Amino acid sequence: MTDLADLSELRAELRRAVRGEVAFDATSRALVTMDASNYRRVPLGVVAPRDADDVAAVLEVCRARGVPVVARGGGTSIAGQATGTGVVLDFTRHMNRVLALDPGERTAVVQPGVVLDRLQEAAAPHGLRFGPDPSTHSRCTLGGMIGNNSCGSHSVAWGTTADSVRELSVLTARGRRLRLGREWAGAPDGLRELVESELARLRTGFPRLPRRISGYALDALLPENGADVARSFCGSEGTLGVLTEAVVRLVETPPARVLAVLGYADEGAAADAAAGLPAHRPLTVEGMARDLVPPAAAGLPRGDAWLFVETGGETAGQARARAEAIARAADAVDAAIVEDPAAQRALWRIREDASGTATRMPDGTEAWPGWEDCAVPPERLGAYLRRFRELLAAHGLRGAPYGHFGDGCIHVRIDFDLLTPAGIGRFRRFSQELAELVVAHGGSLSGEHGDGQARAELLPTMYGERMVALFEQVKGLWDPDDLLNPGMLVRPAPLDANLRFAVLPRRPVDVAFGYTADQGDFSAAVRRCVGVAKCRTTEVSGAAVMCPSFRVTGEEEHSTRGRARLLHEMLAGELVTDGWRSVEVRDALDLCLSCKGCRSDCPVGVDMATYKAEFLHHHYAGRRRPAAHYALGWLPVWLRWTARTRTAPLLNALAALRPLAAVVKRLGGITPERGIPRLAREPFTRWWRTRTDARADGGEGEGDLVVLWPDTFTEHLSPSVGRAAVRVLEAAGLRVALPPTLRLRRPPVGDGSSALLNPVSVLRGRGRVCCGLTYVSTGQLERARAVLRRTLDLMEPVLETAAPVVVLEPSCAAALRTDLPELLPDDPRARRLADRVLTFAEALRRHAPGWTPPRLDRPVAGQTHCHQHAVLGDEADRRLREAAGLTGELSGGCCGLAGNFGFEKGHWEVSAACAEEQLLPSVRRAPDGAVVLADGFSCRTQLDQLAGVRGRHLAEVLAEGLEGPEGPEGRGGS
Repeated sequence: MTDLADLSELRAELRRAVRGEVAFDATSRALVTMDASNYRRVPLGVVAPRDADDVAAVLEVCRARGVPVVARGGGTSIAGQATGTGVVLDFTRHMNRVLALDPGERTAVVQPGVVLDRLQEAAAPHGLRFGPDPSTHSRCTLGGMIGNNSCGSHSVAWGTTADSVRELSVLTARGRRLRLGREWAGAPDGLRELVESELARLRTGFPRLPRRISGYALDALLPENGADVARSFCGSEGTLGVLTEAVVRLVETPPARVLAVLGYADEGAAADAAAGLPAHRPLTVEGMARDLVPPAAAGLPRGDAWLFVETGGETAGQARARAEAIARAADAVDAAIVEDPAAQRALWRIREDASGTATRMPDGTEAWPGWEDCAVPPERLGAYLRRFRELLAAHGLRGAPYGHFGDGCIHVRIDFDLLTPAGIGRFRRFSQELAELVVAHGGSLSGEHGDGQARAELLPTMYGERMVALFEQVKGLWDPDDLLNPGMLVRPAPLDANLRFAVLPRRPVDVAFGYTADQGDFSAAVRRCVGVAKCRTTEVSGAAVMCPSFRVTGEEEHSTRGRARLLHEMLAGELVTDGWRSVEVRDALDLCLSCKGCRSDCPVGVDMATYKAEFLHHHYAGRRRPAAHYALGWLPVWLRWTARTRTAPLLNALAALRPLAAVVKRLGGITPERGIPRLAREPFTRWWRTRTDARADGGEGEGDLVVLWPDTFTEHLSPSVGRAAVRVLEAAGLRVALPPTLRLRRPPVGDGSSALLNPVSVLRGRGRVCCGLTYVSTGQLERARAVLRRTLDLMEPVLETAAPVVVLEPSCAAALRTDLPELLPDDPRARRLADRVLTFAEALRRHAPGWTPPRLDRPVAGQTHCHQHAVLGDEADRRLREAAGLTGELSGGCCGLAGNFGFEKGHWEVSAACAEEQLLPSVRRAPDGAVVLADGFSCRTQLDQLAGVRGRHLAEVLAEGLEGPEGPEGRGGS
């Protein structure tokens, strides 16, 4: 349907017929053009039904107009079956609940859009759980799992989704409401007769293995299998009917679990060993090789490949005994028995993130799905893997297999070239040969994720033409109009058609950042998002951050994946047609906090903060910007002028007048709910000069020289943090200097003053160092470059020494480490300065390793700064807190203020909601006497304005613990 009048009529008719949302706008359509596969289809529109009646209405309208319908859950399918050209049904918005749970019967009634983790949370208090658990458990839906017959790591114990389904409520394309179950319950007309005419073929035509997912499960309809229509519907990928409700079986959760990690020389040896382990009744037998393990991963035994074997028991001793028995029988090079739950979670995280980390080869080359989950009988897995490696080599391809070794199911991403005709041709040839290899080993083309478009074309290789013709007959009985997800499973589109990369520009896009990890190619940076949707988790655990705006709004366009999809469509130019001027992309990025959480938490390292800055740079090029970009983006300039004119007290007094403050905020694009932070009476560097002038000895010590960075926030808003840092660094025996303020041909390392001239030096200019953060976050990248070049000029004498640069504000440190070398990739000084940047705790750890901090013995509360989590790391901070007796864990997430974000008009509600997610609850739960730590100025401001709590930098807390006459100085007013 390409006629605009027809499209308008379809939209209007759907809006009259359904109570849920009907969206035909470019943004809504762009967000569902892709799933986690290689494929892309542009839909006509998206409907979020409220109930089964809405689904029936959509089917009636679309059937009358011949418009296809595709059911979609979390959009994490890897074979392309969650995309379509007609109307997409989004079940995640409304039909997303656990309707009932019966602990006695061990069943639950769920809607198709409920996320698996929500069902697990509901079942957990009863000692129950849903057995199958894909690695996408935090965002995949039960409807999608039933559609694909998903499995997960515990399938050796609890089977596939089909093993956990009792009854299904389904709507056919022609509007029939069926209740599917055993003994032909809910079967469409003619299905029983067709099956009974093909009993011999159905008894002999399906390979016997645990993970046979490909094709329709018609053998479930055999009389000896209970003629189970619900089971046969599982894995049909939305091609037979639309699921509206499911009754699922739950299993008991073992009270105690232990993880045995077994090391092997290679993946083949691990696969050979895995075949014998299910006899010991483990809960998991998962395998992966070293090429998917992060270099810093801890807790793994010796070896180059590992099996993760989980055991359960009524007691920890029983679970451990079973793990030890398996380790003895496993013929491993080395083994580790892990009982600590936190250590187990850390190891499982490595395995669960493999679906994302596998998308990049060790050298950064892109790798793609397509042959993500073939399965063979477990006893043949070792032989299959060796032949698989040979086939890869024969085609000049690389991949890193991992997955469910105990069930013979292997996941792998392969470095196909899907951008050129030659590469796509090789992709097709390899796919055909691999299908033959899988079948030769008695396997299934799909062992978990379904066939979709990726493998359906090759089903005749596995089943033969007559069985595939039988599949087509079955599809015709359920859906005679071919309305539901056409092109999947039967009469499929070619496996090399509709590739999502085909629409991207072939020439590099002109950009400001270097994108060095993507060879300077912005399209490649956007392609990093493969759709695994870890950013769509509604809750975070531990120190995780990504993606705070999605957790507040629940809208796909506010997830990292959603924004990446819109950027992809912007580059494609078909749906989003205005390029860098796109309002769709601008609006989706508007609620991105630039927290950089995706940079570390996304398995493929999508960096949406950088993409947002890039977009804003182009979007506003030659145009008037929002007022906040001038008021907040140029904050270093305004604050520097305030310091020079010594008008901070006057401005503070004026800001206290509400009518005047309201006018200032309105003119500056600042949300009216925000208070204007008070300016320091005395900037940090002025205090430094006064202190240096007053000290006859110049304050020189015997330790290493460190250069303390006077960032804008420390300089003008929180000089107490700088004063405290100086005190602690000097107490640790370090010599502290500030960066130069004059550009000299051969100047010495500066002391923050202008008294640096010597008789043989020639003055080249003056200024202050700045990381450019406020310009970057508002997309003023040319200004950021100019500021950073000036900074590098000033820092040249520092770079000629071995002195590290200590940055107290985490966001500024992150900008220097990441944004500086990306904005000035051709200036070698940029990388040199980035490599010198240390946090306060890192400086003490590296340059004063023998120093013992004051013992404070107090609990702490607060939040790890999001940029510290994403870019800098907090190991040094943890060790420093431990040495000082500061006990307790800091929360994850983002404070919600996030620099300029929380001050900008229109962001107040999201900003406050982000703070309420983890930061504020952690402070409210803090025990009496707890120190509230907040190293970032934004975090401290958020705490002050939303909770009336004073957060402190770690340097301030340590300075208070130092003895001496200057002790109270760390508490001095800002």
